[in-house]
Amino acid sequence: MPSYELDGKGAIVTGGGRNIGRGIAHRLATEGAAVAVADIDAAAGEAVAGEIEGAGGRAISVPTDVTDRSQVDRMVERTVAEFGSLDVMVNNSGVLSTAPAIDITEDDWDHHFAVNTKGVLFCSQAAAHQMIHQGHGGRIITIVSTAGVLPSFRDTYVASYVASKHAAMGLIKQMGQEIAPHGILMNAVFPGIVDTDMLRSIHRDVAADTGETYEDVRQRVLDLIPVGRYQTPDDVAKMVAFLASADADYSVGQAFDANGGAFFW
Repeated sequence: MPSYELDGKGAIVTGGGRNIGRGIAHRLATEGAAVAVADIDAAAGEAVAGEIEGAGGRAISVPTDVTDRSQVDRMVERTVAEFGSLDVMVNNSGVLSTAPAIDITEDDWDHHFAVNTKGVLFCSQAAAHQMIHQGHGGRIITIVSTAGVLPSFRDTYVASYVASKHAAMGLIKQMGQEIAPHGILMNAVFPGIVDTDMLRSIHRDVAADTGETYEDVRQRVLDLIPVGRYQTPDDVAKMVAFLASADADYSVGQAFDANGGAFFW
C-alpha cells in the first residue's frame, strides 16, 4: 500500500460511521492521520473509531448533524482540541431517496439540499476558517458522485439527489478558487456504482417498480461497469488518500473520477 505521509495530520470524515465514510476513515488512519469520525449515528461513529484504535491508529467519534452549523463548529473545535490541528476535511455525509421528478415533495427536496449541499457548505466553511487560522493550508475533499454533473439512469428516480449534487459541485468549483490563495485545496471525488446500503436500497426500489427481481437489477447494473465488478468503499478511499497528500498539491475545484469506467462526462 502506498504511503502518502499523513503522519501528524488531523482529519475529519463526515458520515464516517458506515460504507464509504468508514472506508475513508480507515484508509486515512492507515496513512498516519488522526481521524475524527463524525456521524449523526453516534453508535456507528463510535464503532468505527474503536476499529481504528484497535488496529493501532488514532481516532475519536464526534456525533454530528452536518445540517446544524453549531454542531459542525463543535466538531471542528473538538477535533483541533484532540489532535492539535485540522488538515483534512472529508465531506462524505449524504442522503438519497427515490421519487419520480413530477412527484417530489417539498420536504424531500429540502432534505436532500440540507444534507448534500448545505452540509457541505457548513463543514467546508468551518474547516476553511480553522485552516486559515492555522496558516499552513489544508485539504477539503467532498464525495459528490457523477450525479454532480450527469443525470442518473432514467428509472432510478433520483432528481432531488442529482440536483443537490450539482449544487454541491458548483460550490466546490467556486469556493475552491476563493480559498486556494490560503493553501487550502478543495476538490471532489466522483465514485461510480458503489456497493453500499444506499445502492442496494435503490436496487430494491427499481425492482419493485419494474417488476424485475432484485438479482436481475443487480446484474443489469453490473453489466454497465467495464471493470466487471461493483465498486467498494476502499476504491473511493484510495482517491481520497491521494487528494489528501502532497502528491495532489496543484488541483483546485476539480472532480476526480473513481468509477470503473461506468460514467464519462
